[in-house]
Amino acid sequence: MPLRVELKPFERITIGEIVLINSGTRASFLVDGDAPILRENDTVTAETANTPVRRLYFCAQMMYLKNDIPRYRTSYLGLVKDLRETIPEFLDPIDTVSDHVSGGSLYKGLKEIRKLMKREEELSRIHA
Repeated sequence: MPLRVELKPFERITIGEIVLINSGTRASFLVDGDAPILRENDTVTAETANTPVRRLYFCAQMMYLKNDIPRYRTSYLGLVKDLRETIPEFLDPIDTVSDHVSGGSLYKGLKEIRKLMKREEELSRIHA
């Protein structure tokens, strides 16, 4: 079943390694196939990967978009190890993320990491 995507003016969407930028009007289209897709607001750039959880998200995002888990596995495992040591209260959610990633469900892993990014932001506000 095709995925229906609606984009606001000038919104971006990444499909695999391609970034589509909408024109100045709202657009709607269907994506049929098995390509990794992320909306602009669900992506993290190398520049914005500036916290432990955001770095983990960026790595998992690259695994997902490039469809290349082996290439990023060592980095991913190192980031998971660092995150476990840095924020021990995230141990259970990190295990959930790792279960998804090791099972090949990268998009589900990204969704779980986005939850952790929100929790990380809340913790930084509390400790600031």
